[in-house]
Amino acid sequence: MSQKQLKEAFISNLNGTSLLEISAGLSLAPLCLLCRGLLLILYYLHHGKPVSSRKYSLLLDFLVLVSPLLFSCTVLSPIIFFMPVILAAFCAGIFSKIYSQRKREARAPFGQIVKEFQKTYLDPEYIPAITVFRVYVNVLTSISILAVDFPQYPRRYAKAETYGTGVMDLGVGAFIFGNALVSPEVRQKSYMTQPRISSLARQVLSVWPLISLGVGRLLSVKSIEYHEHTSEYGVHWNFFFTLAFVRLAASLLLAVFPKHKAWLVALALAVLYQLLLSTTSLKVFILHGSDGRDSRLGFLDANREGLLSLLGYLAIYLASVQVGLWLLQRRASVRGWLEALRGLALAVLVLFVLLQLCQACTEPVSRRLANLPFCTWVLAHCLLLLSFFVLTDLTLVFTKLLVKGSSVPCCWKVVQPPGSSKQHGMEAVSVGREDKLSQLCLISAINKNQLLFFLLANVTTGAVNILIDTIHSKAAFTLCILHLYMFFNCLIMYILHARNIVLKFW
Repeated sequence: MSQKQLKEAFISNLNGTSLLEISAGLSLAPLCLLCRGLLLILYYLHHGKPVSSRKYSLLLDFLVLVSPLLFSCTVLSPIIFFMPVILAAFCAGIFSKIYSQRKREARAPFGQIVKEFQKTYLDPEYIPAITVFRVYVNVLTSISILAVDFPQYPRRYAKAETYGTGVMDLGVGAFIFGNALVSPEVRQKSYMTQPRISSLARQVLSVWPLISLGVGRLLSVKSIEYHEHTSEYGVHWNFFFTLAFVRLAASLLLAVFPKHKAWLVALALAVLYQLLLSTTSLKVFILHGSDGRDSRLGFLDANREGLLSLLGYLAIYLASVQVGLWLLQRRASVRGWLEALRGLALAVLVLFVLLQLCQACTEPVSRRLANLPFCTWVLAHCLLLLSFFVLTDLTLVFTKLLVKGSSVPCCWKVVQPPGSSKQHGMEAVSVGREDKLSQLCLISAINKNQLLFFLLANVTTGAVNILIDTIHSKAAFTLCILHLYMFFNCLIMYILHARNIVLKFW
């Protein structure tokens, strides 16, 4: 077999992993974020000032926010269920140290601290969990697209061939979910109130970068005969096209239906598509082609997975728009967000129950089909991850209130209550200090140029695969390459952020 065929076989005919293992893995990113925040607060407690060096800030962020994820999906994957326990214990130890080392005059009974915490007012204009969710989906995707070509990346984490729940299968859906959370319909941009034709024209123009990237990827992959998994999207289709057409189709639907009913449109679309899969020959066509022997003749036949899965991804996008609208409802206090967290937990529980029912009554999860179980699975795990990030942010807010003057980048800002000239609660953090700290944050850096980060990761992944025989790499070499690859991508984003450069011109 040629090198191209070997690499294609290496990522084909896989069956995914368990829902429990994916859920355990999803808890790692929030725990890393919590660990970083607690370390910064502890540093402030000891030195009386935040970390001011950009070099050390980048190093800390990379080692705490990114490196553990690299290890977890390679050499530490056999103990993935123990890693959340280890990280949680480490975070608990740091929190205990912070709580015990507060200045004596700042101490207050724990019950009083909890009451003050619930009354604390947060900046209603910024929800850090949404930003962190989108950034981490990008980071995890960037890690996986290269790591999957190395033998240290477990095959069960890679995309499943037909049925199954692989980590990378979830990444595809999470990208759609994250994009919908910040869609124009959710952010209620001013041009959305303009005449519908004008608004739709703007939407059409806004997706041209994604289409251009899709065309660029198609031409580059075909020209250098780069290895590709044809049954993933088809011969010519790729994920950039999916992102563009899903966003465009969602805008068309939400121009007709009220956006606060987006979940009903999503449900109707997903159920109707599943009925077509279950009662017609559509499923056989997607899996085996028009002649039943995996033919790829004609554009539709050649790209059937990518084209027909658009219906499932569109349902995910529309449901995620509803989630975004709900999250952006004005909640000024910690108490309001604790109630929202309970709502998220209930939604996750309901979706997991529905997932079991869907799989029992229809078929297993299939990214290739983007069927109803896949849509339910993606939404359940995305809401679970989002809940973890909200809980992490609230924990960091509580800890910041313990240490007067401490701040954490990309965390909720504590503000004064409306109509009050005095600080409310244990401490009101200076917004100016938070804004200054955000300049030293890797999350802010990636968030500022997310599409560029994803594009850069794709380009560097291709370069590594061309230059290195990834399939036969040893563990130490693999870890070295993956760390260099991610550090290079993060460093470019960090430099652009430090120079206040945003490469977005559409």
